[in-house]
Amino acid sequence: MSAPGRGWAPTSLAQVAWATVTAAQAEPQRYRLDPAHTFVHFEVMHFGTSTLRGRFGPLDGEVEIDPAEGRGQLSLVIPTGSLDTGLKALDQRLCARDLLACEAEPRAYFVAARFTFREGLLTEVRGEFTLRGIGQPLSLIARHFGCYRHPLLQREVCGGDFEAELKRSDFGASFGLPFVADRVRLKIQVEGIRQ
Repeated sequence: MSAPGRGWAPTSLAQVAWATVTAAQAEPQRYRLDPAHTFVHFEVMHFGTSTLRGRFGPLDGEVEIDPAEGRGQLSLVIPTGSLDTGLKALDQRLCARDLLACEAEPRAYFVAARFTFREGLLTEVRGEFTLRGIGQPLSLIARHFGCYRHPLLQREVCGGDFEAELKRSDFGASFGLPFVADRVRLKIQVEGIRQ
């Protein structure tokens, strides 16, 4: 797992705008995640040759963020049956009981209350990820994050890209080891609309 903020620098105009907006905010702001722009992508090495990729979504959730106080809360629901690798037969195999167990555990969850900010910008979110009914700590590293005023909604939209890594065996999904890697890389794209 990368150290917080590694590879991340506040260089974009969106990040500068975010810093300006958040500095002026004196109370927590609540955002509803936009399902059209919020997905979890995953990557896992397959038989030492190529990387198997897929995604889950759209997702449902809310985030409350208070940069001035360095606090936040996040609740995210991931429908495991929304898995899409581009190949239906593979999706069905991955949803089997010895892997994602999509029928028995149709939802995964990420709940977090430890937010890290640097110079007013969100750099890391730490919480608990639950998959197959098993909860484990998980840290999401912000690769970039920003806000803008949506021209049609006339409301603030904030979002970014986050990365994380986990071991699928920690959640009881050990089928195929070691031919299919244990380490799974997550890439999360998220946008929230201010409520």
